[in-house]
Amino acid sequence: MTTTATSTASTAQEAERAPVVSFRQVNKSYGAVRAVVDLDLELYPGETVALLGPNGAGKSSTLDLLLGLRTPDSGSVTLFGTTPQRAIEQGRVGAMLQSGGLMEGVKVKELVTLARDLHPRGYPVDQIMATAGITEIADRKVDKLSGGQEQRVRFALATAGANDLIVLDEPTTGMDVSARQTFWGAMRQQAEQGRSVLFATHYLEEADAIADRVIVLHRGRVLADGTATEIKARAGARRVSFDLDEPIDRGALHGLPFLTSLEVSGRTVRIQSQDADATVHAVYRLGLYPHNLEVSGLGLEQAFIAITTASDRTPATAEEAAR
Repeated sequence: MTTTATSTASTAQEAERAPVVSFRQVNKSYGAVRAVVDLDLELYPGETVALLGPNGAGKSSTLDLLLGLRTPDSGSVTLFGTTPQRAIEQGRVGAMLQSGGLMEGVKVKELVTLARDLHPRGYPVDQIMATAGITEIADRKVDKLSGGQEQRVRFALATAGANDLIVLDEPTTGMDVSARQTFWGAMRQQAEQGRSVLFATHYLEEADAIADRVIVLHRGRVLADGTATEIKARAGARRVSFDLDEPIDRGALHGLPFLTSLEVSGRTVRIQSQDADATVHAVYRLGLYPHNLEVSGLGLEQAFIAITTASDRTPATAEEAAR
């Protein structure tokens, strides 16, 4: 009896540790463009993961491969230990994508009802609509919605049933601040129920506030993978800001040691430095007397820019280095 109980507990623990999503040495090219390069990536149950990257970084291609919309040139993509197509057929994956329009000529509630009926583990329609915040537009035609309302309908379709993984591509584009807060409140509830949430976004403050884990993609590769705090620390630089009463000599400031960026606005100086202590000491050595001096770590946006800019200075492949 004890052996059976121990075995059952061990099996449950292994299931919790097993990756929800697994990319193994995945490559995808479109002609001469390498969209995804040797991608190794795993997502685990209950994680909320933000996928960041500049335009052309490979985010959309990665999501397409994950959802089985495209096939890798090499490597493998598995969801819950099976193919993406099979996992979707089993009702384990919900997706909210930017591409593709909504069905025209039908009412919002009719479309949500259809999505619920097609899902093997569908929720009650009224519950789906309340969670997505679209109850008040239930009888409106889908092609008469605003951009933000369309996004909330897409969210309802993505969460029409008990999915184990929810994939979101720029989910809050077009939503106002209130709608965005409501949306992320609903996503937190999904994560608290043990579901995994993967979202691509250009709103870096959302990634900072919402994600347990942040993955930075650039030129088809993973540049950074960790918590938002770890990503900020990896960038290395710190922000220094101060005010000056005397006229500002930009040339002298550009000569400060460890400087990575400089911005002057009126009498206020804002800089980024790889060694904030050395930079501040050098300011005093110039004979300047800064006041309102502040030194702080980079925000996620500044860290993201620093990491991708540093990568742009380094050839991604041996072929590029030889050019």
